[in-house]
Amino acid sequence: MTEPALHVRSDAAEHLKAVALKLFAERGIDGVTVRQIAEAAGQKNHAAVGYHFGSKEDLVRELIVDGARLIDYQRNRWLDAAEANGGPQTVLEAVEGLVRTSLNPDPPEWGECYNRFVVMLGLTHRALLMDALEGRWNSGYLRCFEHIRRLMPGLPRKLVNQRLLFMGAALGGILAGRESELADRSRPHPMWSSDSTLHEISRSLAAMIEIPEE
Repeated sequence: MTEPALHVRSDAAEHLKAVALKLFAERGIDGVTVRQIAEAAGQKNHAAVGYHFGSKEDLVRELIVDGARLIDYQRNRWLDAAEANGGPQTVLEAVEGLVRTSLNPDPPEWGECYNRFVVMLGLTHRALLMDALEGRWNSGYLRCFEHIRRLMPGLPRKLVNQRLLFMGAALGGILAGRESELADRSRPHPMWSSDSTLHEISRSLAAMIEIPEE
């Protein structure tokens, strides 16, 4: 699978995007002005956001798509490799794939922000989020769900779908919380920074799906 073709921007514009994502993740899109984004990015021209992106909403939309494309690419690449080896063979394996492919392999110096950004946006501006995604960039997510359904033949499909809905919401919330904790540089976070914690998150989410029917 080829890497996603992102909109190529200048270094200055890419820096603006990274700074804006951090601010939006911390304060929400309504709590940040284009002037604040420009100042935080070290731009003397406060119209920099408008110059590079057109408007704050256009910037938000580009950030949504950039992150969603990257995650979808990572998920599909992971699934291609897993399927080539006969997997995923367990619900836990499929869920752990979802968890680990939700992370940015090359985050900025201040850490990951995308999950916080998207979770907050989904709560406050869901229509904007869904419109920006255009029903795209979720093929890997849906592929993982199909594997989970395949691996849970003993449960009614309606019940499995309900649990997948709950699990997806929990996944976003937990990873957003993890990002928030790791963004606090005032103290160490040995649990949240440990790779084994990602496995425990996966185990907890898988348990939500695999619990026996009453």
